[in-house]
Amino acid sequence: MIRERLVGLSYRQKRLLQIVTDVGFIWAALWSAYYIRFWADGWLWPQGDEIGIFLLAPVIAVPVFIRMGMYRAVLRYFGNEALKCILKAVSCGFVVLVGILFFMQSVGWLDAVLSRSVLFMYWCLSLGLLGGVRLVARDYFMGDWFTAGKPVYQNRLDKIASVPVAIFGAGAAGMQLHASIRVGRMYKVVAFVDDNPILVGRLVAGLPVYSSLQLERMISTCGVKELFLAIPSASRTRRQQILAHLQQFPVHVRTVPGIMDIASGKVKIEDLQEVDIVDLLGRDAVPPDSSLFERCIKGHAVMVTGAGGSIGSELCRQILATSPSTLVLFEHSEFALYAIQSELQSWVRIHKLDVQLVPILGSIRNSTRLRHVMSAWNIKTIYHAAAYKHVPIVEHNIAEGIMNNVFGTLNVAQAAIRCQVENFVLISTDKAVRPTNVMGSTKRLAELVLQALSAESAPCLWNEAPSVAHLNRTRFTMVRFGNVLGSSGSVIPLFREQIRLGGPITVTHRDITRYFMTIPEAAQLVIQAGAMGKGGDVFVLDMGEPVNIVDLARKMVLLSGLSVRDEQTPNGDVEIAFSGLRPGEKLYEELLIGDNPQTTAHPKILKADEASLCWNELLPILNTIRQAVRDDDYDTIRESLLGTVQGYKPSNGIVDLLYEHHQRAVD
Repeated sequence: MIRERLVGLSYRQKRLLQIVTDVGFIWAALWSAYYIRFWADGWLWPQGDEIGIFLLAPVIAVPVFIRMGMYRAVLRYFGNEALKCILKAVSCGFVVLVGILFFMQSVGWLDAVLSRSVLFMYWCLSLGLLGGVRLVARDYFMGDWFTAGKPVYQNRLDKIASVPVAIFGAGAAGMQLHASIRVGRMYKVVAFVDDNPILVGRLVAGLPVYSSLQLERMISTCGVKELFLAIPSASRTRRQQILAHLQQFPVHVRTVPGIMDIASGKVKIEDLQEVDIVDLLGRDAVPPDSSLFERCIKGHAVMVTGAGGSIGSELCRQILATSPSTLVLFEHSEFALYAIQSELQSWVRIHKLDVQLVPILGSIRNSTRLRHVMSAWNIKTIYHAAAYKHVPIVEHNIAEGIMNNVFGTLNVAQAAIRCQVENFVLISTDKAVRPTNVMGSTKRLAELVLQALSAESAPCLWNEAPSVAHLNRTRFTMVRFGNVLGSSGSVIPLFREQIRLGGPITVTHRDITRYFMTIPEAAQLVIQAGAMGKGGDVFVLDMGEPVNIVDLARKMVLLSGLSVRDEQTPNGDVEIAFSGLRPGEKLYEELLIGDNPQTTAHPKILKADEASLCWNELLPILNTIRQAVRDDDYDTIRESLLGTVQGYKPSNGIVDLLYEHHQRAVD
């Protein structure tokens, strides 16, 4: 094939071919200009000094073209910028040529007619021919001329090429996506979808534009298999409405990476993503209040415990962008610490930030190390995100859950008091409200610890001599929220993998619901809530409406272009199976224990009015629980939690796997 041979030429050969072609078109443009102007006088071919003009034109133009980069553009990727380059290069070459010709005429070196109309027509024809031939060449190499729809670049891995797709959004983003798809050759765009009445029914980039109400006709007419969303300016609420409408059609809906990332080459069109689950929730984030954001961070030494976790790492990213003087990353997992420290160090280097990053490997169960770290770097603000949070795991590892979530938090809080840390923010959970599991009860007990310490101006700390009191200058704040999308253990990646494998999707219960929020939004609100507290405050993030997990699974199946297999559609593609509630799992979560939450200055942050215990009441309870853990006395642990954590109703007996195994071995 001629095209394949041309594509296979070396760079030098392609460049030489372009130069030879351009010389031919320069002569053709100049000849056409003379002929149009002087054909009535019988002019046919250049004579005398006119031959010199024909020789001089390419000699001047080609070096100018080379100098201005006209031959650096790859024809297959030829676009608007290349056209601008041609306009500049041809115009510059034309000006140089005209200047030289008039100079030669003025000194008597040239005896030929220099008609202004000829020169103007030469400029216009050169632009049309040189630009036009490149556009034609681009379509020739990228189009389907004489090949019955087969692309130029065929290979064994190209079996999925030319999948018919439609683009939702016929604006600038849709156009850029269309251009990227043409380059990638994996898909074939056959139509646009747009609800702009000015565009519906017209052709954009040679393709018909349908409204969202005409999707069924578009699918049957154009054979669309997939639909790509290219609506970056749409709000999440609008995207949710669009996705809800698309669920009824048998097409696989995907969203694209950032259009600017595609344009800059950071990602390829092959990196098309599944629909962002955030779009299904339709939750629009509120822009952060910069004054709240900076209050406890800017210019201060900040420490994040659990810095390598889902929430902890995002807190670190947002803190780093708010210009602290020092950011201490406290993490017990070596790999997680390495990962977040490497990421943040690159960000500091690229943006030339004046921030000291301190990666500290340690456990919140080591009170001495905590105290030494806070003292060494003069920490002013702590975000305590370190916790064991997986409900079934903690349910069967009670001792570790209590020692980490309760006494680990107590260690961090007491170290903060002793080191005069100004601000302490606990990352809590909705599972702390009327918990049915050990994890939730330990998080509520951690809240009670901070509430009790906050009320003491000079507490006698736990595990210290009663006569030793420490001046308390630490402002304790707790922030509760529900599930975050993309965290470790999230159902979203699990559902996607199960859909990819053909099912079944496993859901614990038909009626189970959960609150969801993105990790970045949760981290932003945590930072702002932490800046609002006066001491002992329990803040609750507005999580929106709870989401039914079965409905979420169903939407993910439908937007993958598949159908749900159930009693109504026994021949569907993916089944949703119910596995039963896991140990300690609730059907639904709550965010408040009491009633009448107070509003705050931020529309997404509420203040809860929760009951608390005084420090002197809590100390003997902590001593009892600590001794019970040492003695493997899980009955005492259960009774202590039931008597202390309001609303705690365990869904099953407390079972620590290690203790149970040991007892069976003894028996």
